[in-house]
Amino acid sequence: MAETPLPDALAAELDAAVRSVLPQVAAPGVIAGIRTPEGYWKAAYGLADPDSGAPMEPGMFTRIGSVTKTYTGTILMQLAERGLLSLDDTIGTYVAGIPNGGRITLRELANMTSGVISYTVLDSFQHQLFGHPDTVFTTEQLLGYAIPESPLFEPGDRFDYSNSNIVLLGLVIEKVAGEPLAELYRQGIFGPLGISDTFSPGTSPDLPDPHPQGFTLQGLEDHPEAAANATGWNPSWSWATGDLVSTIDDLLVYGRALGTGQGLLGAAAQEARLTAFPEPLGYGIALGCVDGWIGHGGSEPGFTTTLFYDTASDTTVAVQANSDILSGDCGDADVLPGNSADYACYTPAVRVFTALSAALGHEYTGH
Repeated sequence: MAETPLPDALAAELDAAVRSVLPQVAAPGVIAGIRTPEGYWKAAYGLADPDSGAPMEPGMFTRIGSVTKTYTGTILMQLAERGLLSLDDTIGTYVAGIPNGGRITLRELANMTSGVISYTVLDSFQHQLFGHPDTVFTTEQLLGYAIPESPLFEPGDRFDYSNSNIVLLGLVIEKVAGEPLAELYRQGIFGPLGISDTFSPGTSPDLPDPHPQGFTLQGLEDHPEAAANATGWNPSWSWATGDLVSTIDDLLVYGRALGTGQGLLGAAAQEARLTAFPEPLGYGIALGCVDGWIGHGGSEPGFTTTLFYDTASDTTVAVQANSDILSGDCGDADVLPGNSADYACYTPAVRVFTALSAALGHEYTGH
């Protein structure tokens, strides 16, 4: 990949695309970046901290939410490639007490067809998280919310996006590899790719400097008029499914590796991953695919992220925003006053990514 800036004309088009949708973005600030074979472009917009007036800047650390799932899925594929596990193994081989555990495969966990309910949709979990955002959750506690409410359906019957699936895969990975997941990320992804600003915070709520303040409506009652600051919420509840912290440069490097496999997986393993999208769902081994865009979005209280690779043009696009607040025609979902207009309901990062993809000539049509 070229290490030179993209041509001025294209950079101006990308900048204009972002600015055109900023009035529809319910976030104080946004960071966006693109890498193509011809060069790169990075820019930041708005505020990192509305109270102090500090601007958003490229290089700031943000929580990347469910983009983390792709890292966990990559480690799973690496272990399968080494013959240490099979995607057709059942979860019951590794973790006891899971309903249908003798029939649910690791593949069905990874592609969200297991039938294990997501603990994050349950009122019991939400009351604890939103009422006490400093709670340090264990994996046993997280699964303790989900297991009594499972299964939702027979293994493989349908798609249901579940954070419980990825927590279970994290436990399998640690059991098979004999090391903490955070260390496996370092050995299997960060080290080989030469990225140094991505990490799992564990049970620490602290973000390194520089970082923006992140804002949410989650946990607030009765159609709130103003957002809450969620920057210091403890991330332990999301672990393998969403706890990673990263920067725009690291995301761009990783995003291309995710799409191509280079530095992460051999050709056969990468091909297996990229052909594991059951139609019409477009969700494979902890990875999404929409019309040739390979990647994932992430939403964590206070932050949203998108990271996608365009297989047709060898282009990687990453967006970070310091808000997880929806805007647009969002039905019953909470939006800020003035943000319930007659346009598509998107998170901040998805709205900006969609605009950038259109400017690049290959518009993303997912959510």
